This record gives sequence, C-alpha cells and structure tokens, in this order.
Amino acid sequence: MSDVLIPGSRDVRGTLEEPAGETEAIVVACPPHPQQGGSRSDPRLVAVSKALCEAGIACLRFDYGPWDEGDGERADVRNAVRWARDEDDLPVGVFGYSFGASLALLAAADVDPAPDAVAVLAPAARLADDLDAAAALGPLSSETPVRVLYGERDTTVDWEPVVERARERGDEVTALPADHFFLGKREAIAEAAAGFFEGELLESGSQ
Repeated sequence: MSDVLIPGSRDVRGTLEEPAGETEAIVVACPPHPQQGGSRSDPRLVAVSKALCEAGIACLRFDYGPWDEGDGERADVRNAVRWARDEDDLPVGVFGYSFGASLALLAAADVDPAPDAVAVLAPAARLADDLDAAAALGPLSSETPVRVLYGERDTTVDWEPVVERARERGDEVTALPADHFFLGKREAIAEAAAGFFEGELLESGSQ
C-alpha cells in the first residue's frame, strides 16, 4: 500500500492498494459520510479493496477534503478519478458506499473522461436539491455499466429512486438481505463488487 495526495484545490489523501502481480485496472472507492465517521478505513471499502487486488485490480481509497456540503466532496471524487486515469492509463472504475455511493454516481455523470464502470452500495437518492444521485443516472452514458447493490431492510437512506432509475437503464441491481450497515455481508459485498469490476474492466476490455 502507498499514500497518495490527490491533485486539486482541496487536501485529499488516499491509500492505493495494489495487487501482488500486474495491475490491470484501478477502482476509486468513495467512503460514507465524513461527518458520521466515514473514511477510507471503512470496513466495507477495505473488503472490496482486498477482493479487487485478488482480481488484479488496484484500489484507491481516499478521505474527502474539508466538509463542503457535498459539492467539494463531489469534486474530490472527480479529481480522484482523473488521478487514477492519468496514473497508468488503465481502465478506471468507481465504487461508493452510502454518501460515497451517491457521490460516485454524481461524479461519474460529469467527469471527463467518464469512468469505465460504476458500482454503488446503498446509495442515497438525493444529498441536496442540486445533488440528485438518481437523476445523475440520466446523463451517465449508457455505455458506462452500472451495478447497484442495496439492503432490503435499509431504512436509513432513500435508495428506491436509484434502483428504479437503474432498472430503467437496464443496469444490474442486486438486493442483499441486510439493513444499511450490512453486518455479516462484507464478503458478499466484496464478491459482488469485485466480480462486476473484473467483468467490466478486465474481461470486457480484452474482447
């Protein structure tokens, strides 16, 4: 693992975890709400990162800069995606959990170039009036594959609009028997996310 300073106007730092062998792609992992303890050390992000590395995919887990009501945090995600794209010119994916899942969708919709694949866990449909994650699926290119994972018993965030929009787009949607915190489901989450990125970033790119 190595420490990374993400270029930009905000102080954004991350941890890059790389596979033992050749790195064939990279995924940017966005943590949950920083004001509720969310960080790059979130156990769901760490589990996904480990599974990605086992598949030959590097993972950049990062902490947002100073709290900025979601706007600055969205910029942090965009900058992290740009950094990942510029680092080795590899396929780039984005993963996020909860607040980070919403930001992953919002950033993916307007970063240029767009990520090659997006997977989100328990996304909140809206963070603010101008931060509508469900609506962000509209401008996101149909060529960008998306997978939405959600807990069937999750009453913490309003995930239903995101799931509905994803199904309208024909994206992958997976329900897990869990609430918002997915206790005992880290392995299932890691397998689902890593399998998706392996298929979209590695196998699709080699065809």
